[in-house]
Amino acid sequence: MKLLITRHDKIGDFITALPLVKAIKTQYPTTHITLLVAPVNAQFAKTLPWVDHVIVYEKKGFWSLVRTLRREKFDASISCFITTRLGGLLWLSNIGVRVAPATKFAQVFFNRRITQRRSLVAMTEWQYNLELGMGLFPDFNPVFTPPLLTYNTPVSSEKKVVFHPGSGGSTDRNVRVEEYVHLARIASHVPNTRVFFTFGPDDVALKTQVEAQVDFPATLLPAFESLEAYCRFLSDCALFVSTSTGPMHLAGAVNIPTLSFFGSSAFASSKRWAPVNDPQKQHNFMLKPDYLLAPIETALKEALA
Repeated sequence: MKLLITRHDKIGDFITALPLVKAIKTQYPTTHITLLVAPVNAQFAKTLPWVDHVIVYEKKGFWSLVRTLRREKFDASISCFITTRLGGLLWLSNIGVRVAPATKFAQVFFNRRITQRRSLVAMTEWQYNLELGMGLFPDFNPVFTPPLLTYNTPVSSEKKVVFHPGSGGSTDRNVRVEEYVHLARIASHVPNTRVFFTFGPDDVALKTQVEAQVDFPATLLPAFESLEAYCRFLSDCALFVSTSTGPMHLAGAVNIPTLSFFGSSAFASSKRWAPVNDPQKQHNFMLKPDYLLAPIETALKEALA
């Protein structure tokens, strides 16, 4: 079977689709899997061992993309997130079986619609995506066991603790920059611990702001050359501290401990957006406007004990 799996939005959203991809390839190894992804995820997607081909979802060139998909002659598609444009694209691409959540007007373009009611937040986003496999394979087992990604990275002799204060505008709640620095200062006093700050390509001003406040040993790293390089760096870290954003999901993908900040509403909480690492490795905080830092400090110390 030639299968197209689509998730054409941001980095974190894309990661939530990967347990589905890995599970299908594991259970049905002869399936040829192509991913349709946003440009930001294309290079990373090509490095994944259970992906056979990658097509970039461009915002322009609709008919060119239709022709590309038609040439591939896909037997089926599974879409983890749908828009009207995507639905029309897949319908015009002559894909016989098109699986998607039964949501939005865009569902009219799909002929196997799975009722999930994601707004009820009965499970995480990656679990909802995993469930879509049952719409194509009747005997599909929607179970995923971490890790999602593994790398042969030399194990550091120190505890590497990573703080990622940026969000790229993709979070409902975050602690303040000075609080990230405060938490990092606490971590720097833990024996045999090395503190890192990482930043995205648009975090130049934020990096300068953090640098001005750091008065303890810490390494500030600019954006990595690729998402794969970032995952390799994270894979032997002892803890990753951030808000609910793409890098948090990358840390979850390599199954390291995470300390994460979420909005307090059900939709923005960890009930929906928890990463894909082992639940026992997650320290999730749903922050209200009047949140207290003390419980976070305690969780940080316990995670590094």
